[in-house]
Amino acid sequence: MKKYIFIILTLSVALMACNNKPNNEKASSSAELHAQGDGHEHGDEIFFSKEQSETVGLVVQSIKPELFHEVIRTSGQIQAAQGDEATVVATTNGIVSFPGQSVIEGSAVTRGGTIVTVSAKNLYEGDPVAKAKIAYETALKELKRSEGLIKDKIISAKEFEQTRMRYENARTVYEAQAANVTVAGVKVTSPISGYVKSRLVGEGEYVSVGQPVAVIAQNKRLQLRADVSENYFNALRKITNANFVVSYNNEVYKLSDLNGRLLSFGKASDKTSFYIPVIFEFDNRGDIIPGSYVEVFLLATPENDVLSIPTSALTEEQGVYFVYIQVGEEEFLKREIVVGASNGEKVRVLSGLKPGDKIVIKGAYQVKLAANSSVVPEGHSH
Repeated sequence: MKKYIFIILTLSVALMACNNKPNNEKASSSAELHAQGDGHEHGDEIFFSKEQSETVGLVVQSIKPELFHEVIRTSGQIQAAQGDEATVVATTNGIVSFPGQSVIEGSAVTRGGTIVTVSAKNLYEGDPVAKAKIAYETALKELKRSEGLIKDKIISAKEFEQTRMRYENARTVYEAQAANVTVAGVKVTSPISGYVKSRLVGEGEYVSVGQPVAVIAQNKRLQLRADVSENYFNALRKITNANFVVSYNNEVYKLSDLNGRLLSFGKASDKTSFYIPVIFEFDNRGDIIPGSYVEVFLLATPENDVLSIPTSALTEEQGVYFVYIQVGEEEFLKREIVVGASNGEKVRVLSGLKPGDKIVIKGAYQVKLAANSSVVPEGHSH
């Protein structure tokens, strides 16, 4: 009986060995394919081939301690610099008409160019230009008559001076308008070259003397106004420069590259706000829109030997930041890091990296996808 039991057990073990052999071979084959790399993570490493790197434009950089500025992050607005704008006002009462070319916001104007024409020919009170001419001609006749009378001592010197003053006043008023008088009315011209920032009147509208009709901007120099919480008041004396980011292209602008300078910062907050203004002035290179709201990074006294990385190297998952470190020619590791202040271009690394680490600074998003998918999207970079 024992002999038969032994034979049965021997056959069972042999059968199990035969069944396990194909599975081991299949597992071995699968491991070999996985080791070849298909964009999946194996172990802790992520395989990313040279061909994939070239396709997405992957850039790797070795990090090292360098100069870094303390940063106050806040919001602000782009404004026109003082002297960079001019308000054009009506020089006489009347009805507005525009010249042949369209005067619209954004159109270019030259110094002395006509913005509007004002005419009062059909108004009830009469044309002030015509009145000024009549008053001037009348005063001139009275002056010439008085010159003859003063020689004959028929009028006193005081009376002659009064007549001369009336003439000078009439002449000043007439000449101020006569230079710009046309058949259509009085031309109102621009005092500077630039572009029409805003047009304040419409065709056929009545205007009076001194009423604004347009604003002309040169757009050469601009101001950056940053509103800083009063909690940072003691740190404002350390502010030396600033970077800002506009919403319409997400580009980081450096005032140091735009001939920028700090003008002033407020010494107190106003009654309606708990913020203190910090004002910079800089050159407009042509693609910054006055009036736009921006994100501002105020740069304070710089520090040496600070480990920082480009913001493009960061990926985020539920509030935790990661970077991808190159550990081989085609192998990368995902590393969690703790970050500090950012200046809009770079972010300070508090822990997780050391000098000499090679990190992905362009294409980190594609490497992240490669860890979870075998398909790497082409031409998409963050």
